[in-house]
Amino acid sequence: MSKAAPAGVLGQVALHVSDPDRAEAFYRDKLGFAPLFRFGQTVFFDMAGVRLMLEGGHEPTGKRDEVCLYFRVESIDRAAGELSARGVYLERAPQMVARMPDHELWMCFFRDPDGTLLAYTEERR
Repeated sequence: MSKAAPAGVLGQVALHVSDPDRAEAFYRDKLGFAPLFRFGQTVFFDMAGVRLMLEGGHEPTGKRDEVCLYFRVESIDRAAGELSARGVYLERAPQMVARMPDHELWMCFFRDPDGTLLAYTEERR
């Protein structure tokens, strides 16, 4: 029996959005992602080498808790403060969620305009 080839590096994440203009503004202005290009109702951003594709024109499904995108940040307190200053509501403020042998894992949670769950995470040493 042969071994399966490794999947490789994650290259792109796709999210269905109801309003591509609103989603584009949120990911650009609130989260600070670098726009790559737009084709019709599909908007592309760079997330530190992984492409984010926001595909517009979809009706909300109400199933936005099935996905959570976790973004590593250097300082969760600073990053969460910047989100709040930009008008993003934090569902859960930064807090330690686990104590590991060599670090503490901190997270905070918020949502995009379509209700997709997003999180900042810091491995605090």
